[in-house]
Amino acid sequence: MSQTKALIVVDVQRDFCEGGSLAVTGGAAVAEAISALLAGDHGYDHVVATRDHHIDPGSHFSDDPDFVDSWPAHCVVGTPGVELHDELSNRDFDEIFDKGEHAAAYSGFEGKSQGGETLAAWLSEHGVGQIDICGIATDYCVRATALDARLAGFNTTVLVDLTAAVAPERLAETLTAFEQAGVAVKGQPQGQ
Repeated sequence: MSQTKALIVVDVQRDFCEGGSLAVTGGAAVAEAISALLAGDHGYDHVVATRDHHIDPGSHFSDDPDFVDSWPAHCVVGTPGVELHDELSNRDFDEIFDKGEHAAAYSGFEGKSQGGETLAAWLSEHGVGQIDICGIATDYCVRATALDARLAGFNTTVLVDLTAAVAPERLAETLTAFEQAGVAVKGQPQGQ
């Protein structure tokens, strides 16, 4: 079986876009740009998404968050904030992987499909060898997903022009981590 190419859309949810409980500057623009990409002849064999999907993640939520290890409540199951951004809500993803129900989870590789399959298993089952990653947030969930993809042996590229960072000052550190791990970077970060 020849290897296929997949796009992983990481956590482009209402709560991570402007107006959400943990809004990332540029999140809505990222959602619009990803939607435009998917509307055209994008060249991917598979397109999957990940979602933060919190029920009771313990100390991940805080009334006095440090925005490093603890955060305001976000992407809580049963709230509108857990849903994909409106620009992507009508897109036909091949699969959606939910993560973080009862603990902090940054990487899409910690998630499972509704049927209980892991992202790594799904990608392998579909013969994926090359992965492109986009979404929110460059310096947290995109980073963790990309590093785990590379660790799992996938050729991995982050489409940084289709990402937004929680802390833009951490972007250089994130890009260095990608380089050191063998994760390719394509495009220019927003605002650069």
